[in-house]
Amino acid sequence: MRSGRVSPHARTRLIAAVATVCALSAAPLAPRAVAADTPPYSADTPPYSEAYRPQFHFTPEKNWMNDPNGLVYYQGEYHLFYQYNPNGNSWGDMSWGHAVSKDLVHWEQLPLALPHDDEEMVFSGSAVVDRNNTTGFGTKRNPPMVAVYTSAYKDGGKQAQSLAYSTDRGRTWTKYRGNPVLDIGSREFRDPKVQWYAPTSSWLMTVSLSTEHKVRFYSSKNLKDWSLLSEFGPAGATGGVWECPDLFPLPVDGDETNVKWVLVVNINPGGIAGGSAAQYFVGDFDGTKFTAEDRGTYTPPAGTVVQDFEDTGFGTWTPAGTAFGDGPAAGALAGQGTIEGFDGTGLANSFHGGDGATGTLTSPEFTVSSPYVNFKVGGGRHPHEPGTVLEQGPPPAGAVLADFEGGGYGDWTTTGDAFGPAPATGTLPGQQEVSGFLGNGLVNTFLNGDSTTGTLTSPAFTLDKKHINFLIGGGSHPAGSDHPTAVELLVDGQVVRSATGKDAEALNWASWDVGDLAGRTARIRIVDDNTGGWGHINVDHIMLSDTAARPVSRETSVNLLVDGEVVRSATGSDSETLDWASFDLRPYAGKKARIQIVDRNTAGWGHILADRFTAADKPAESAVQRADWADYGKDYYAAVSWENAPGGKRYMIGWMNNWDYGGAVPTSPWRGAQSIPREMALRTVDGRLRLTSKPVNSLESLRQGPPAMAAGVTVTSTTEPLTGPAAEGRELDIEATFSLKDAERFGLKVRTGAAGEETVIGYDTTTQELYVDRTRSGAVDFHSSFPGVQRAPLRARNGKVSLRVLVDRSSVEVFGGSGEAVITDQIFPSPDSRGVRVFAENGSVRLDQAHVWHLGSYRD
Repeated sequence: MRSGRVSPHARTRLIAAVATVCALSAAPLAPRAVAADTPPYSADTPPYSEAYRPQFHFTPEKNWMNDPNGLVYYQGEYHLFYQYNPNGNSWGDMSWGHAVSKDLVHWEQLPLALPHDDEEMVFSGSAVVDRNNTTGFGTKRNPPMVAVYTSAYKDGGKQAQSLAYSTDRGRTWTKYRGNPVLDIGSREFRDPKVQWYAPTSSWLMTVSLSTEHKVRFYSSKNLKDWSLLSEFGPAGATGGVWECPDLFPLPVDGDETNVKWVLVVNINPGGIAGGSAAQYFVGDFDGTKFTAEDRGTYTPPAGTVVQDFEDTGFGTWTPAGTAFGDGPAAGALAGQGTIEGFDGTGLANSFHGGDGATGTLTSPEFTVSSPYVNFKVGGGRHPHEPGTVLEQGPPPAGAVLADFEGGGYGDWTTTGDAFGPAPATGTLPGQQEVSGFLGNGLVNTFLNGDSTTGTLTSPAFTLDKKHINFLIGGGSHPAGSDHPTAVELLVDGQVVRSATGKDAEALNWASWDVGDLAGRTARIRIVDDNTGGWGHINVDHIMLSDTAARPVSRETSVNLLVDGEVVRSATGSDSETLDWASFDLRPYAGKKARIQIVDRNTAGWGHILADRFTAADKPAESAVQRADWADYGKDYYAAVSWENAPGGKRYMIGWMNNWDYGGAVPTSPWRGAQSIPREMALRTVDGRLRLTSKPVNSLESLRQGPPAMAAGVTVTSTTEPLTGPAAEGRELDIEATFSLKDAERFGLKVRTGAAGEETVIGYDTTTQELYVDRTRSGAVDFHSSFPGVQRAPLRARNGKVSLRVLVDRSSVEVFGGSGEAVITDQIFPSPDSRGVRVFAENGSVRLDQAHVWHLGSYRD
């Protein structure tokens, strides 16, 4: 569901999942780090030359793309089908787009393969070559290509598996008249991966029961009649829906006599870096059942319990508000689902009074003396957002441009019918309760429901202060999407800032830094161009100020406070099952701190669960951390592999995006990219089997000229550029090997430039982790969950750390060690940020050698 595979009746839930947090753009007029609605190129920019357009990752010329589908090799061509909206740059009208390649690097986009129609959208699936013509769709001399896809029926929302076939190498397709071929009457049954299973001379389907966290296996002799074999799951990470499964064999450490099976199950949300991700299981498949290797039971590190909520009261911990009640809960409260995973008989539970109650529970101040504090957490997935405050204060001082209190819009100009003749006075008929506005009036475009559209535009004014602050709520449809619900700042008729809601009726502060526009003449335009779920916007109290307004927290989280500031935070996963979490206290040794459990959310899953706070020498690991991941970055999802690849190779590709912010990334006229195809292998790493990956060898065909080289360089507590014009660029392939000395952290910084832009690719010797820090990677503020640091476990080998880094115009892919640690992240830096630097922190590191190649385009 969260990956967009839902029927129209569930559209509201889809939108809430795709873009759940306010997308606030802050783009200057100059073409540097820009927002979704203000691309650093004009509408007549030639295709594939846009600032953020990937050059060696596949993207369609225009419109929305997500999951790779139908990956099959036939007659010298690798086929890449993909989820595609032929009618716009946001999710919708799902169909199969199509591209082909002879080498998995150079791609040719072909016409639409499987279009949506009046009855169905064409969701994800796979394709096979029916060499024995078991379907009768072709002949043995001209075997058909058969697509097995999920029909997402528009009437009722049912999902079932269907067929389409081609007898001209995939250029034209016919949907089977007998569709669907597998129907269990479910709305959450999707993404079939089909392959020929030679031992039984039959077709094998791996398909997902998404919300049940299960994968089913079916068998067929003709692709039309299917029988159930078995189920797998729940297992591993289960914090979101399971989608796009894939099952394939691989030799262990290259030994063809020792073969294991890999089951890939993509999950959203609940991935290792938050949101979408690709997990996998290693095990055996006997033709009927997949059995994962037994990882044993998990025992957290021992330590000293400092709060287990086993007493009748909270002891020295102080509650505020009503959410936590007078003492620990003994389990579920009235109206709450069954709670699992807590220890003993009590826990902190903020569901007192339901999700509408708010409050905090705060520990006494303590001196940090242990390396870690481990605890269990559950409940809502509403992370702490830096810069928020727990209580709403008065607005900052400044000049009010509009407070919508006068009974009319004054000299603001309206179009359409969404705004009515005057501001609303609160909640409108059929609407959930609207809150957070000031006074007695606000803009509310729910007039006659979500069906109305229009604009409201201010008169011209001069930007004479540093910030524009305003309250905003309503739908999450960014200004760059096809049908926005947004507040826009116009300068010279161009949108230079924008903000959208959070799919919530509660208004909250947003702020634009307009210091770089001082003295310019501007207008504000409020836009409602959406008639679907959450197709409205709420706005109030627009003002100019020299102080940025701070939004009120909507978090459900456990926080560590040092000097009154939140320095560590954890949240639930929209689940009543508690799981282990850990705060690293080592940077704060000797300092005064508090632990605070916070519930400031009154919407769905607006509560937090916590238990068993334990001071320990080692961190506890959650089920998510203990799971195996094909990629530890934020932007690798729906990963599936090609069938029939030459030489028995197993190549995999994923959608290079994340459903947390997928609809808000600042690209146009396309949205969505595929990762570089990767060659997969099973290797023994640190005593257990790991799925490893490396870029396909043919990528090296895009290398241009001799590389820039560096060798034998020792860096001590500083950052140094790799010199020479060849050592900088927007499209790079970097290979580097470091020898550890005493630096705590070291690595490379890419896409460095003015205003401190950089993407940090580092290794942390204290935690033995590879990491990518994109907090200063250019445009990061279009969604609150985009900036951050992604980490992957990686041990040095013989005192050395090896990296392969692929840098494109809007992404980095980092392969550490032998490919067991991979991080894929989108970035949106200025076109002028092209530098590459080597760094070391708190000590020295030796750069043994580095090679930096420029890469050409896959279209060349």
